[in-house]
Amino acid sequence: MSEDPVETAVEAKEKDRRAALVIALLALLLALSEAGAKRAQHLSTESNIEAVDLFNFYQAKKIRATIAESGAQLLEAEKAAVADPNAREAFDKQIETFHAAVERYEHEPKHPEDSLEKIQERAHEATEARELANHRLERYEFGSGLTQIAIVLASASIITDIAALLWISIGLGAIGAALVGLGFFLPTALPFLG
Repeated sequence: MSEDPVETAVEAKEKDRRAALVIALLALLLALSEAGAKRAQHLSTESNIEAVDLFNFYQAKKIRATIAESGAQLLEAEKAAVADPNAREAFDKQIETFHAAVERYEHEPKHPEDSLEKIQERAHEATEARELANHRLERYEFGSGLTQIAIVLASASIITDIAALLWISIGLGAIGAALVGLGFFLPTALPFLG
């Protein structure tokens, strides 16, 4: 017995509709993944710039404090060779000025957020934010890649009428969705991904 051509056509059209729905859902997942990746990349770059700026600021202040401390030590050594009390007093004033400069560079009494310790803390926070954004980006990119492959396989299933391609496509799409979810909710999970 041969199958009814109308039933075969209806069945084929129904398969194509399912595949088209899978492709539409995969395209939505791909759009979300790409948007997440773009945002993560932007945050990574922004955090990296902030970290570099803060570390540079820290190093500049540390160098200035070290120069002032070296100046104070040099004057201490020179003062030891001077016997004149007026000259020794002048040395003491200059040494005190250098020590005050060191204290100001290290602690910033007027702006505590600009103390060396706080600058270093903020730089480390920016570095951690950059690393988190990079983890998100990797998950989104892996999810996006799998989703693109899934879309191609779903499209191929329509052309070739091979149902297994659609099922493989759905499986890859599910893995891609899981990776996108990890990028959003648990970006540091699965450390072997990056």
